[in-house]
Amino acid sequence: MDIAKCRYIVVEGPIGAGKTSLARELADRLEADLLLEQPEDNPFLSRFYEDMPRFALPTQLTFLFQRADQLRELAQLDLFRQPTVSDFLLDKDPLFARLNLRDDEFTLYEKVYRHLKPQTATPDLVIYLQAPVATLLERVRQRGVDFEQAIPDDYLARLADAYARFFYQYDEAPLLIINSERLNFVDNPAHLKLLLARVAGMRARREFFNLGQG
Repeated sequence: MDIAKCRYIVVEGPIGAGKTSLARELADRLEADLLLEQPEDNPFLSRFYEDMPRFALPTQLTFLFQRADQLRELAQLDLFRQPTVSDFLLDKDPLFARLNLRDDEFTLYEKVYRHLKPQTATPDLVIYLQAPVATLLERVRQRGVDFEQAIPDDYLARLADAYARFFYQYDEAPLLIINSERLNFVDNPAHLKLLLARVAGMRARREFFNLGQG
């Protein structure tokens, strides 16, 4: 795979996996547009981590509206525009909903999701970052975002498991699954070079990269 020819790349993973950092590095390297989630613009998010049952639905719907609006501009991707790197995949949105909403709320969410979901381009490449829950927790604590400090450990564990199950079944686009535990794409340029080389060497539609395996 020639990553320079990819027009739409998505980096995904649970909180603390490093998806936004890698998306920024890739966008910079590829001179691509950067499309990022906007958690700071969700007024319900901090309250969600303090009282999940009460604020799950407004938090989820706000994110859904944001993501759908952001992706509409990608619906007409063509070969002449700037490539795009994003740190979210809309197809994954129901993962959070199923994890956090009651059955009646999820039924409502599904109706809104089906109505809102734009006809977006399929990514040329999806990079899924995973790491042990202990590593995710440590990274969340270290980066010190106020509202993230209230994230319960068991919630992050369930979220990481939900991501693993989602991407186990995902086959809409070429997928590179990366164990990011020992990778630092921001402070170690060699790690980004390793990733780019791994992408260039992809032959199958689904492949894995673990630094411990070379």
